Amino acid sequence: MKISYNWLKQFVQIDWDAHKTGELLTDLGLEVEGIAQFESVKGGLKGIVVGQVLTCEKHPNADKLKLTTVDVGQEAPLQIVCGAPNVAAGQKVPVATVGTTLYTKEGEAWTIKKGKIRGEVSQGMICAEDEIGLGDGHDGIMVLNDDLVPGTPCAQVFDIENDEVFEIGLTPNRADAMSHFGVARDLKAGLEQKEIQKELVTPSTSNFSVDNRSLKIDVEVKDSDLAPRYCGVTISNLIVQESPDWLKNRLKSIGLTPINNVVDVTNYVLHELGQPLHAFDASKIKGNKVEVKTLPAGSKFTTLDEVERELHEDDLMICDGEKPMCIAGVFGGIHSGVTEHTTSIFLESAYFDPVSIRKTAKRHGLSTDASFRFERGIDINLSKYALKRAALLIREIAGGYITSDIIDLFPKKPQDRQVFLTFNKINSLIGQEIPQDTIKSILSSLEIRINNVTESGLGLTIPTYRVDVTREVDVIEEILRVFGYNNVDFKEKLNASIAKSSRFENHRLQDIIGNTLAAKGFYEIMTNSLVSSDFVEENTSAVEMLNPLSSDLSILRTSMLHSGLQTVSYNHNRQKNDLKLFEFGKTYHKMDEGFQENQHLSIFISGERTENSWATSSRKSDFFYLKGIVEILFERLGLGNLDVEPATDDNLAEGITFVKGSNQIASLGLVAKSALKRFDIKQEVFYANLDWDSVLNAVNRNNIIFKEIPKFPEVTRDFALLLDDSITFQKVYDIAWSTEKKLLKKVNLFDVYTGKNLPDGKKSYAVSFTLMDENKTLTDKQIDKIMGKLLTQYQKQLGAELR
Repeated sequence: MKISYNWLKQFVQIDWDAHKTGELLTDLGLEVEGIAQFESVKGGLKGIVVGQVLTCEKHPNADKLKLTTVDVGQEAPLQIVCGAPNVAAGQKVPVATVGTTLYTKEGEAWTIKKGKIRGEVSQGMICAEDEIGLGDGHDGIMVLNDDLVPGTPCAQVFDIENDEVFEIGLTPNRADAMSHFGVARDLKAGLEQKEIQKELVTPSTSNFSVDNRSLKIDVEVKDSDLAPRYCGVTISNLIVQESPDWLKNRLKSIGLTPINNVVDVTNYVLHELGQPLHAFDASKIKGNKVEVKTLPAGSKFTTLDEVERELHEDDLMICDGEKPMCIAGVFGGIHSGVTEHTTSIFLESAYFDPVSIRKTAKRHGLSTDASFRFERGIDINLSKYALKRAALLIREIAGGYITSDIIDLFPKKPQDRQVFLTFNKINSLIGQEIPQDTIKSILSSLEIRINNVTESGLGLTIPTYRVDVTREVDVIEEILRVFGYNNVDFKEKLNASIAKSSRFENHRLQDIIGNTLAAKGFYEIMTNSLVSSDFVEENTSAVEMLNPLSSDLSILRTSMLHSGLQTVSYNHNRQKNDLKLFEFGKTYHKMDEGFQENQHLSIFISGERTENSWATSSRKSDFFYLKGIVEILFERLGLGNLDVEPATDDNLAEGITFVKGSNQIASLGLVAKSALKRFDIKQEVFYANLDWDSVLNAVNRNNIIFKEIPKFPEVTRDFALLLDDSITFQKVYDIAWSTEKKLLKKVNLFDVYTGKNLPDGKKSYAVSFTLMDENKTLTDKQIDKIMGKLLTQYQKQLGAELR
């Protein structure tokens, strides 16, 4: 979620720098993941000043160019070559001086330099509006007001906004903070705990009034459980056009694209207050009636993205007298929205059932700013206020009149949520005693009303916008986050109980086997138990998700193979071809007697099993290496006397199965090409699957350390160095690391040669150097520079020569 600092300061007047404010928001539970700079005009018009054209003559060497002299407030005027047809003497114009950086529409930077154009010196550029980011016009240069003084920075002339934007990682429960006003409420509470009293400025709607009642639209809500509150008002004789700069800048700062003044206001109020709004073109509402209802399953509806969708019987729709106009709380329709021809609107502000909105958005694969808030729960008491706020803004910037009374269908008011908070519970959960006056102060700053005070606790009323605060422990969490987790004392004494357990318990055996595999060079992986239905054959015992996150995560896996091969493919695609991986995980099946979970240990081997070095050649992984690893595990677990049978797994091209009595313990072998092809894997993969439940029965977990696979490729370069026989590889190794510490990742000696064709007392070392930059792809120029440095040091320190 993006929060504009300038926008936030409209609600809480604070002069802190953004980083200090971000630290306080993070302490309050609104984690600031980053702070980005926003400029309404890229570059902020730095280096662009007001100039006065003193002279304007035809260029002596070009028909379409003019040779001008321009006063920019310096000691002497500048000579500038200009190709604009409208440049003339006496004009005040924007001038980009030498050294100024301008930006194209695509954001590419270029710098104004002093140079010659057709033989005449040019010391800057007289700019058109698109060249400095103030518009799209390029027919000619901008002509400024005559009263401007030459040399005045254009950043002072135009309404340029510089802002800092917080990227907040909001937790799903904090629906109340999904707006600038909501964040400001928390910020005010945090400031009060630092004894900084700030007023929370609320946008006023006191001047809301009905201008006339010339356009009435009736509203009928046919299911008040799905739409507990529905508000609306009409506005007529408005002009749909481009929004003013201040509004566009607010939206741009948080990553939104301005559309028109009406739609922009609805988006503005959404992100200001957290209340979604929708504007309908009133002329397209048939019968001057709005009905909030569900439609029969299979009904067709075309949304704003021009996609025809088939409706579910539980989808709540906003309809007129003849047809659906909008999927309530999710997405508008293509035929009822506001266009440049719209002159009157019906403005909607409502509260929809969160569960209904979430299911509808999921069914249609739609996620909008509105649905994001509705499905988490908004403040039902905010609907009418937000409607007034939006109506006043539209009337202010789009003109027109408010032409109806506000319709407010609110048949069942929610009851106040009451919570009794005990002081003992606060102290036991937090671990220290917080003064009662501090507790009361925090609750008041959070607008949690204290109804009564007793010796044991407080009777509280929770505000309706805090939909996540329903229990005593929720209130204590609120107290703690405002009090500050960092202010909780650490005890010098720590009490803990030690559980007695058998060395044959599952987690202990997993630790033993995990450590054994790690010692053999294996890496543990953890993959998603959810896989695509493409990986599961029809008519199997697969467990399907009732409400899947996506089609790629719709089935609980029935085999460890597919999720493991996804990891192998991911590594291969990033040039990590030599892999030794293992995973403890579960598979899931739907049986006649119910659902069944089975534990497994899966092992994957691919590529080379050993590195190429001077002492040994590289060795490819094969079936026998995998078999040896599995037998080592059996030995470590004390499993003996296992029988061997041919593998029956269709995913294995060839392999064997270990059995003990009637129980299958493990199967292993070469993965079939048909299975590899599904993941675009082009080299051999060997796979072992241990039935961990059978292993546990036959014999009576592990901190995961991982390193993200680099996004950028490694580069290897070799030297064949002719050296004195007395020089050891250690010296070669140490010089390499002392010469290049940043980008050098590995030094390896892969061949040593002495004898024929070499001078007496000499030997040849073949050394490879692996280079990598974790932030970008290395260029040939960088690589050559590093290798040149290495060679220079070897020549200087060891007298080395290249063979």
